[in-house]
Parts: sequence; structure tokens; C-alpha cells
Amino acid sequence: MNRVKRIMSILICVVIPVSLSMVCTPAQAAANPSEQENEVESVLETMFKERAKTLVTQDMPAIEAFYDKEKASRVAYWHERNRCSYMNKWAEKRDVKLTHADSSIRIVRKSVHQEYAKISLVQSEQIGYTYMKKFLPEQFFGVGTRHFITLKKTDGVWKIYREWYLDPLDENPDKIADGTLPSINKEADESEHNGSTYKRKRAVQYANKYAGAAWGAGNHHHYNKKYLDYTGKGGDCTNFASQVVGDEKEGGGLSHKGGWLYFKGTGGTRTWVHTDSFSHFLTYSGYGRLIKQGRYEEVVAPSSKHPNGAVSELKPGDLIAYIPRNNDIDHFAVIVGFNDYGYPMVNCHTADRYHVPFDLGWDRNTQYRLIHIRD
Repeated sequence: MNRVKRIMSILICVVIPVSLSMVCTPAQAAANPSEQENEVESVLETMFKERAKTLVTQDMPAIEAFYDKEKASRVAYWHERNRCSYMNKWAEKRDVKLTHADSSIRIVRKSVHQEYAKISLVQSEQIGYTYMKKFLPEQFFGVGTRHFITLKKTDGVWKIYREWYLDPLDENPDKIADGTLPSINKEADESEHNGSTYKRKRAVQYANKYAGAAWGAGNHHHYNKKYLDYTGKGGDCTNFASQVVGDEKEGGGLSHKGGWLYFKGTGGTRTWVHTDSFSHFLTYSGYGRLIKQGRYEEVVAPSSKHPNGAVSELKPGDLIAYIPRNNDIDHFAVIVGFNDYGYPMVNCHTADRYHVPFDLGWDRNTQYRLIHIRD
């Protein structure tokens, strides 16, 4: 009897796996996992490159095929429409024309099934533009975004079912401030020197090296691993600005004091990572001096005090604090230079930017607090 049981046990162990493999045989008609994953990666690369091109061509029907009729999918599509509209209306207001847009992606995680795929990825996007009323070389800037996407296979075609990302160009195209700066000649290395207190040139080099996912950034598009990333904890922009002006080895080297501190492994103090606290610290410590605060038209307009507009007095390594409403600072960015027209360019984290025009991604109600860092 025991012998029969042993034989039955052996038969069960052998026959059941064989039977299960026979039951699964029809699924072999579907693509194997590696083929599915390669297919999804190829589709995503095409989608992102075509979406980038749309910023220039404004041919939205060209990308509508990437979306289905589900509500979440339509929301994602309308986001791209709004993004394209905002970008081009901003260009029109600033007398520039978009000439180039390209995208590369790096997939961080993926889970691919027969009908659905969930992906998290990082996009690096390069955007080019030229000035309409002045003959200048083509200018370029970069943005970096982190995307969480669900794809759904519909009639054998992968389409975007749902997408979320923090977009630096997610603004109302009907609320862009009017006007632009007068053209100013700026030397490429103007004011980028290392002072006795503030190593300005080093600060700019740091901002360019660690600008994250944005096209043009160094360090293989990664943040400085010496510091915690606060992107998921309210934003990393102030942490980055503090690093730029305060990193002792690579950055501006301002002495850490008065509660403005960073501790290895545990992170920064409130003054190090919080926008309003950092702004107050810069003023009261004497490290920073307010040049001007105002809306776009107020900081670019020539005046007796600022003949070329207040923003023209910013130097590479200075900071801009952004105030969307109620005098509450929402964001910090670092001045890294001026384009060939003399327009201030910024780098920042969270929605990563590299040499982006300082007002791109903000509306007419935004106030700009221009902060000069004393050398």
C-alpha cells in the first residue's frame, strides 16, 4: 500500500507539471516576455520622440493615435495639447520661434503583461529656438521629467492608457506675461569668478553638472548622491539651490551657519530645504541682497535704477525665488548665465531644467524675487 502511494506521488509530481505545460501551450502564441518588453520600449521611444517634434510642428493629430478613448487617456492627451500650446504662445510673446525638439528616455522600472504594461521612466528633452527680430545662433535648453505610464494593448497596438508627470511646462497658455527684455550684450564668462566668500564660478559648474534629468546636464543625468533627494518630499529645488551655493568641495562654498546646515545621512535643516526659510536666511545672514521683486513686466522693464531691467543685473550663481501667489515662495532656481540675446537662463531640480529661460513655465501673476549672492 505504501509502495502504491509512493508510485502515485511520483506520478502526480511528473504528470501534473506536464499537464500544466500542455494547458499553457496556447499562450505560446503570444509574444514571449522579452519580445513584449522590447516592443514596449520601442513604442515608448517612438511616442516620446514624436511628442517632442509636435512642440515644433504643432501637429497634434500626429500623436493622437498614441491615445485611446478612455477618459484617463484623453486627459493625458489634452495635457500634451496644452503643453504644446503654452510653449508656442510663450515663444510668440518672447519673439522667438521653436526650431528643434528631441527626446531620449531611460526606463527605470517596467512590468509588462499581455494586455497592460506599467512603466516608470525619465525623459531628457532638448528644445531649440531662434530670435525672430535679431540674427543670432540657434539657442538650446533642456528639461527633464519623470513619468509614470500605463500602456494598454488595443487591437494589437500599445496605447497610453494613463500617464502622470511633473511638467515644468504645465501652465495656462492664456496667462503668459507680455513683453520681453531689451537685447543686452553679455560676455560668456562675465562675473563668473571665485570670490573670497562665494566661489561663483564653481557654483555655476556645480549647477550644470548636477542638473539631473534635463538635457545638457552632467553626471550622467543624476543628482549628487552625497545629498538626499527631496523630490518626493515636497520638492528638491531648495535643496539643490543650497547645494549650489553651499557645497564646500564643488559648489559656491558659503559657510554653513545660523541653522542653514546639512547632515550626512539625515539631510538638511528646514532652512536648507524649505523655500521661505532659505530666502529669509539669505537676507538676514548677509549672504544675499535683494535686487528686486515683482511680476515679469516689472523685473524686465528698464528704469532709472535698472536701465536694462532688474534681471539684467543678475550674475551667474545668483538665485531667483518664484512666488505664484500670496507672497509664498514656491520654487528656487539658479542663474547659470545668459543666452546670446542676453536673456537670463536658469537650472533647477524637481522638474529639472538646464539653461531654461527664467520665466518659462510661469504665468503673468508670478512674482520673481531676484537675489544677488555677495562674493
